[in-house]
Amino acid sequence: MLSYVTKVVDILVVWYVIYKLIMVIRGTKAVQLLKGIILIILVRIVSNFLGLSTLQWLMDQALTWGFLAIIIIFQPELRRALEQLGRGKLFSRSTIPEEEERAQMVEAIVKATEYMAKRRIGALISVERETGMGDYIETGIPLNACVSSELLINIFIPNTPLHDGAVIIQKNFIAAAGCYLPLSESPFISKELGTRHRAALGISEVTDSVTVIVSEETGAVSVTKNGELHRDLTPEQFSELLKKELIPATKTTSSSRWQWRGKKHG
Repeated sequence: MLSYVTKVVDILVVWYVIYKLIMVIRGTKAVQLLKGIILIILVRIVSNFLGLSTLQWLMDQALTWGFLAIIIIFQPELRRALEQLGRGKLFSRSTIPEEEERAQMVEAIVKATEYMAKRRIGALISVERETGMGDYIETGIPLNACVSSELLINIFIPNTPLHDGAVIIQKNFIAAAGCYLPLSESPFISKELGTRHRAALGISEVTDSVTVIVSEETGAVSVTKNGELHRDLTPEQFSELLKKELIPATKTTSSSRWQWRGKKHG
C-alpha cells in the first residue's frame, strides 16, 4: 500500500514540475521548438514500428545530440527558470488578479480610449489573458508600469517615441509599448481597415488576448478577440465588452447571484 502511494505521489510531482516548466516557456519561441522535439519523437516511434532503419538512425542521432542543442537553444528560458527558482517563484502558486484590480484596469483603458477617440488619436492596446505574449512583448520597449489612463494617452500622442506600435498589458501592468503584432492574412478583412486593425486581428488569431483599436482616421473604437472584430462600438458597448471579457466571471457571477437572492428575499 505504501509503495502504491509513493508511486502516485512520484507521478503527481513529476507532472507538476512539467506543468510549471510549460508555464515558464509559454508565450515564447521555445513552445515552437518544443513542438519540433515532440514531432521528432513521434517520427522515431513510427519509423521503429514500420522498420525504417535509415530514418530511425537519423532520429536517434537527433535525439542523442538534441540535449546539447536544447541547452543552447533554450538558454534564455532556462536562465529565466533558474532566476525564478532562486526567487522562489517557480513553484509558487499563480495568483489570479483580483476583480477590483481588473476593474481599475478596465476603467483606465475605457477612459483613455474615450479621450483618444474624441481627438482621433490612433491607438492599439492588447491585454494578455491565458495565452502568453512574451514573444511580442520582446519586440517593444519594456515599461513594467501600472496601468493608468494618463500613461496610455501619453504613449499614443502622435510623434512621441512609443506611439507607433502596440501597448501590451500583462497581469495588470503595461509590460511594453511600441510592440509589433502579427498582421492577419485573412482575405475577408475590409479594404478600408488599416494596419492597426489587421494587427489586432492577427494577434487575436494566435492568442486569446483582447485588443482595443482606436482609428486615427475616424476615431471609431473597435475590439478584437478570438479572431473576431467588433467595430464602431459605442462607449457603453465598449465598456460592457471589456468588463465581460477581462473581469473574472466567477466573482461577477457570485455577486449577481447574491444580488438576485437579495431581491428575491427582499
